[in-house]
Amino acid sequence: MKTVDEHQSVNEHGALLKRYRQYLLLEKSLSPNTLEAYMDDAHKILDYITDCGLDLTTLTLDELHGFAAAMGDLGIAPRSQARIISGVKSLFKFLTLDGYRDDDPSELLEAPKIGRHLPDVLSVQEIDSIIACIDLSLPEGQRNRAMIETMYSCGLRVSELCSLKMEDLFLEEGFIRVTGKGSKQRLVPISDRAIKEIRYWLKDRCHIEVRSGAEPYLFLSIRRGRPISRIMVFDIVKDLTAKAGIDKTVSPHTFRHSFATHLLEGGANLRAIQCMLGHEKISTTEIYTHIDRSRLREEIVLHHPRNI
Repeated sequence: MKTVDEHQSVNEHGALLKRYRQYLLLEKSLSPNTLEAYMDDAHKILDYITDCGLDLTTLTLDELHGFAAAMGDLGIAPRSQARIISGVKSLFKFLTLDGYRDDDPSELLEAPKIGRHLPDVLSVQEIDSIIACIDLSLPEGQRNRAMIETMYSCGLRVSELCSLKMEDLFLEEGFIRVTGKGSKQRLVPISDRAIKEIRYWLKDRCHIEVRSGAEPYLFLSIRRGRPISRIMVFDIVKDLTAKAGIDKTVSPHTFRHSFATHLLEGGANLRAIQCMLGHEKISTTEIYTHIDRSRLREEIVLHHPRNI
């Protein structure tokens, strides 16, 4: 079995982390954001064992429980603890596969129990009011309208929206190609209204000075000519929500939640919604059945004769 010392560089676990990054990149095909989150989790456990004078190759389950307890002592929320533990489990899987360890003590390491979080959902009327607040006289007006309509029409993650390219549009056929987590691609139907707004935007896009390398991307920064960033989309949504006077926590992801919820309420099959959202597991999609049930109960309480 290898020892960590054989692979360490000037920075204590530098070589190990480099090999781990290569493993995540080549074997797991993670998105850049997920990759960095896993690397951050690896740094956390390595910093902990260094501070405690422990050895990565002989670390026990009890010592891992100590790490988990330390996260609680630091006030890290249960949901964040669960994510970090998931990253730690990934690191130990790599250690066994790459010959650093013969066993994996993290297999029996349990994450804290977290309840299902029911995200805020916008009504169709609230989405219409947000879109109505977009000033089409501004250079970015039509772009913003096309972005909001596309997010809501297709249930896109903000990263998927920002990475949309011209070659991903199949507007005549009524589909767009979306590159999701793990670089997995899926075809998603797009509404006629979103298609109309994209076509209007494409006319405006022709007048933008596009930076080299940004030519393929659909949504661009008007002033910089670069692909629009996630932060910019967040800021646009926050500004429009405030202008619409909506008192909810609204982010780009809210449009994705609203898309799924409205489909379910309209009678769409859960499997179909799973495919459109790009969820690998049906259990991830099932959260929307909880939203639907909670709304159903509200309707019963409001309208059932025994509650009047």
